[in-house]
Amino acid sequence: MSAAPTTVQSGVVVGIYYTLRDAQGNEIDSNKKGGKPLAFLVGAGNILPGLEKALIGKSKGDVVKAEVPPAEGYGEPKDELLEAVPRSAFPPDIDLKPGMQFQGNTQDGRAFPVKVAKVEGDQVTIDKNHPLAGQTLFFEVTISGVRAATAEETQHGHPHGPGGHHH
Repeated sequence: MSAAPTTVQSGVVVGIYYTLRDAQGNEIDSNKKGGKPLAFLVGAGNILPGLEKALIGKSKGDVVKAEVPPAEGYGEPKDELLEAVPRSAFPPDIDLKPGMQFQGNTQDGRAFPVKVAKVEGDQVTIDKNHPLAGQTLFFEVTISGVRAATAEETQHGHPHGPGGHHH
C-alpha cells in the first residue's frame, strides 16, 4: 500500500482557498470568506496552468502567491472572438452600451460571458473573449488539503464530493 500524497503533484486532488486580484490590487474573486475550498485534480486541466504550476510541490497549509501571465491564464484577446450580431438579439428595453456584459449560449446550451464591444445602429459587436483575457492575474492561495484521487475521479478528470463535481 502506498503512502498518501502530501504534496501537490500530478494525479492528486487538492483543495484551495484563494483570492484573485488584478494588477491594480482589486479583488476579482475569492472563496476565503465563508466559502468551501475549491477542489481540483492536478494535471487534468481543472484550473489555470500558471496557477497549477505555482502549486506543484507545495503542501497542506502552505500559502502561495502566484503571478499568472495571460499565456498561462486566459490567454490574449483574439480578434476572431469579436462578432457582429443584430440588435434584435438583445432585449429591446435595454439601452446597450460598450462594456455591458451578458450571458450567451452555445448551440449545445452551454453558457458563456459576452461583452458589448460597440453599438452601431442595428449592429452590436460582441466580444466572446474571456473577461480576464490579456490580464496578468495575482493569486494568493492557501492549500487546505491534498489527497489521492480515486480511480473514478482520475477516469472522469475531476474530483467528486465537497468542493468538486457532483454527478
